[in-house]
Amino acid sequence: MSQAIEDKIKQIQEKLVQLCRRNAVIEKENTALKLALEESKTSAATAVSNVEAIQQQLDIARYGNTQMSPDERKAFEKRVNGYLKEIDRCIALLSV
Repeated sequence: MSQAIEDKIKQIQEKLVQLCRRNAVIEKENTALKLALEESKTSAATAVSNVEAIQQQLDIARYGNTQMSPDERKAFEKRVNGYLKEIDRCIALLSV
């Protein structure tokens, strides 16, 4: 009877060791995935920023080289005013 209990205890210990090893592997994988996710987020934010900058350059080139219709001029002024509001908001945040 005592031998059977000792065998069961050894089996439980072996399973516990296996679970601990699996847990360590999963934690390492989780850490690597979190790092990859952060890198992807940073890359995506950079890409969005680059697209916005290129769009601005395109708008400047387009509006600088052609005559604008009244509707285009209003849209352009609205966009410029939006940028100015954003700049003012950033300055206000930096001033605090």
